[in-house]
Formats: sequence, structure tokens, C-alpha cells
Amino acid sequence: MFHGNVRGIRRTALGLALAALVAAPAAAADVTVFAAASLKNALDAVAEAWAGETGNAATISYAASSALAKQIEEGAPADVFISADVPWMDYLAERDLVQKDTIVELLGNRLVLVAPAESTAAIELAPGADLVGLLGDGRLAMGQVDSVPAGKYGKEALTALGVWDGVADRLAQAENVRAALALVATGEAPFGIVYETDANAEPAVRVVATFPEDSHSPIVYPAAVTTAATSPEAAAFLDYLKGSGAAELFEAQGFTVLAR
Repeated sequence: MFHGNVRGIRRTALGLALAALVAAPAAAADVTVFAAASLKNALDAVAEAWAGETGNAATISYAASSALAKQIEEGAPADVFISADVPWMDYLAERDLVQKDTIVELLGNRLVLVAPAESTAAIELAPGADLVGLLGDGRLAMGQVDSVPAGKYGKEALTALGVWDGVADRLAQAENVRAALALVATGEAPFGIVYETDANAEPAVRVVATFPEDSHSPIVYPAAVTTAATSPEAAAFLDYLKGSGAAELFEAQGFTVLAR
């Protein structure tokens, strides 16, 4: 009698456990995304929308594209990579660290000169512009010009306008474009070169002028699934980035949507 009760209890417990498993919702399939710092506001909104529609979560690490690409090369776990320029995506593609058939040109942006919101400074960014005079005793904040995409675009634009030599030793170089933006927003630098979308996201700065599009290479944000991706939802998240819902959120932050 005692043994029969034990067997009955065990069968009942097993049945309850199986019922609980059937009733429990499927675990969310997290996607780990490495993304350029300038994408933060827009991509956070996209990830929130995606989670609401699918129940899956995107965990996003933001930094300079250069830093993220190097981390992926060193084995950091990322399912999707979104760069702020093509060269860093090419860097990973050449090393077979992204799935080449998934690479898509996702977004475009514009390069601007910003100052603290209360500034009344004005300048036309044309060849020979007196940027040195505008700086006075201050420094020009921008991403590291040898590695950070916004810094590389900025150096290219300043060189095309013929003012690079005058400001090359007057820079406050930052580890990513959002760090450069913060230097201006907090008043530590009187001017900075950032993306238009960064300026849109920071009320403590104002756009002084926009760099001519022909003064630098086209600003393109490519995205791809990494070769080492482990999330079953990595491709689905990339597809979502290319969809109309994400496009609206990107455009709301000032990006140009290239992938339709």
C-alpha cells in the first residue's frame, strides 16, 4: 500500500511537471548586437518594437565601429554587427567573420558641426572656411581620426575644405562619436563634428553647419550576421532592421533608410 502511494505520487508529480512545461511560454531568443554608438537612440527603439512584436530580446553593445570589429575579431560573442562605415564591415568580411551574403547597406547619415545650444556661432563650411578663427582658444571634438568612422569622415571633410592643417593640432579626439558629442554638450569643447542624428538626440547642442556631401565619402551603415552567430533569431532581426516598421523609427531619428 505504501509503495503504491509513492508510485502514485511520482506519477502525479511527473504529470504536473510536464503540464507546466507545456503551459510555459517559449524562452525568448536573445540576439546579441554590436552596433555603432551613433545608432543608440534609434536602435534602442527598434529593438523595443521588435521585442514587442516577437517576444525576442536584442542585447545591444554600443561603441565605435572600429572597437566592435576588433572585439569580434578577438572572439567576442556577437550575432549581428552594424558598422558606421563600410571599411570596418569589409575588415570583418575579409577575415570571414561575417556572413557575406547577409551584408546590407542599411542607413545613411550626414556630417555636421555642432556647438553648445546657447552658442550663437555661425560659419559656412566652404573651402577655406576660417574654422581656426571660430575655435579661438578651444578644441574641436571629434572621433579618433584614424579609426572611428565619424572621425575619419570628419578628417576627410576638413581636408577637402582645405582646413585640416590648421586644426590638426587643435583636436579633442574621443573614443566614439557619442563621446565627442558629450564634450560639446558639457561645454568642454566649443565645437564638434558628429552625425546629424547625434545632434538630433542631444538637446544641449545645436547644429552650426552641415558639411557638403561631396566633401567626404558617403556615410553608409552596413549590417550583417556574424559567422559565429549562435542565436536562431539573428537573421530574423536583420530582416526586421530592413522592414518598414524599423524604417519609420530610423527616419524619426534623422537617418536616411537605404535598405527597403
